[in-house]
Amino acid sequence: MRLSTLAAILISAAASGSAALAGTAEDLARSRIAAIASGDMAVVSAAYGPAAALHWVGGPLDGTYSEQAKIKEVWSKFFAAQGAQKATIAAAVEAANPKGGTVTADITFAGKNTVKVRYVLLYRDDKLVDEIWQVNPAATY
Repeated sequence: MRLSTLAAILISAAASGSAALAGTAEDLARSRIAAIASGDMAVVSAAYGPAAALHWVGGPLDGTYSEQAKIKEVWSKFFAAQGAQKATIAAAVEAANPKGGTVTADITFAGKNTVKVRYVLLYRDDKLVDEIWQVNPAATY
């Protein structure tokens, strides 16, 4: 009896721990991608933690940005260059534990230009602390 009780407690603890983490970072990332597609600067800016960094790899916005004002400027330029756009997520994968969550997504943003990206987002305490926007023009998604 004692062994089965212990097993039940361990299974319950494992299930409740994973349920608390399941989908959180991916949900945040999907909401963020929708906000980027709609050009919603308020939502895009509000996601960042205080020491966040954006690594934009490739294209005219290439660079690393770690000041909130600079990050906002980059997104303003992207929104202006793209105009109205639609985001299509080809794939998204989340990895999470109690310390944070990472989402890697392959996305096509179709506006004035078609921009294919590999987007990597790192969340801690539901705030975006690090992101990589890898322009990926050769992608087949």
